[in-house]
Amino acid sequence: MYALIRSFLFLFSPEWVHYFSMNSLRLLCSFGVTRAIIKKLFEPRHTKSVEQFGLNFKNVVGLAAGFDKNARYLRELSNLGFGFVEIGTVTPLPQAGNDKPRLFRLPKDKALINRMGFNNDGVKQVAKRLKAWKASANAGTLIIGGNIGKNKVTANEDAWKDYDICFKELFDWVDYFVVNVSSPNTPGLRALQEKDSLRKILSHLQTINKQQAHPKPLLLKIAPDLTTEQVNDVIDLAIEIQLDGLVVANTTISREGLKTDETTITAIGAGGLSGLPVREKSTALVNYMCRQLNGQIPVIASGGIFTSADATEKLNAGACLVQVWTGFIYEGPSIVKNICKKL
Repeated sequence: MYALIRSFLFLFSPEWVHYFSMNSLRLLCSFGVTRAIIKKLFEPRHTKSVEQFGLNFKNVVGLAAGFDKNARYLRELSNLGFGFVEIGTVTPLPQAGNDKPRLFRLPKDKALINRMGFNNDGVKQVAKRLKAWKASANAGTLIIGGNIGKNKVTANEDAWKDYDICFKELFDWVDYFVVNVSSPNTPGLRALQEKDSLRKILSHLQTINKQQAHPKPLLLKIAPDLTTEQVNDVIDLAIEIQLDGLVVANTTISREGLKTDETTITAIGAGGLSGLPVREKSTALVNYMCRQLNGQIPVIASGGIFTSADATEKLNAGACLVQVWTGFIYEGPSIVKNICKKL
């Protein structure tokens, strides 16, 4: 059924379809009867909860950052069964992001390319929505992660200030934080993955965090395109700063091994590639980091997860939780239920 709906939706621009679909779902979930039907249809049953970072996740399948950037669809995503949702990436000031079109489908590869550019409503507006969500009867057991970044106009040497603002504004309203320095769509952002730049941001946030009565789990999201030396630097730094976890990995700038013709890829241009083509690269990186970390720091796996076999592959590589994004687009609203059913 979803395959038929998807073939129709794929006739329209990806970004328009995203908001059309989610706003339609929000309308359906505004009525008690249809909300209950959706929950019954898509929420997984008989799943085991998972304890990580001092938090209780109702299942291992989460939604990666970038889907619900502005915390608009938490009720709807909870009704689809997600164990956790990562909102953002959120920046201190609102920003429009890059010029459209900026989201592209590669159906032959079951992939997407995006260069959204941290488009979001700004941290104050997102914090206001999260506060309302936490006070609502719908909040329930859904774990919320806050993915934070810097504004495009902020120089890299001042980036720590943007992360500081977002951390403080969202602290009371999210369950954990993810520092995003790995998106390829904000100029210069990935340079912040270098050890010294990263240390400045993470050590500052961890200092603030530990001053709180109840510190929040602090995680770092990395790119799949790092060299082995850079990965080892991240591991050393994560241990040094006592990070609570790592998210592995963001989108890739690589275009290797795609089935889509080269002319189309060239016409699309820059952006981060996600979906099935990054599955093996992501799994290999998860496996390497988990072996090097030897259980000291847990890893959330992201990249190319469509089925329960894909999720199992990531969990067997050492991950404690998984996140979907592109798989959600291609597999539809049953993805969480289908993954959990066969885990």
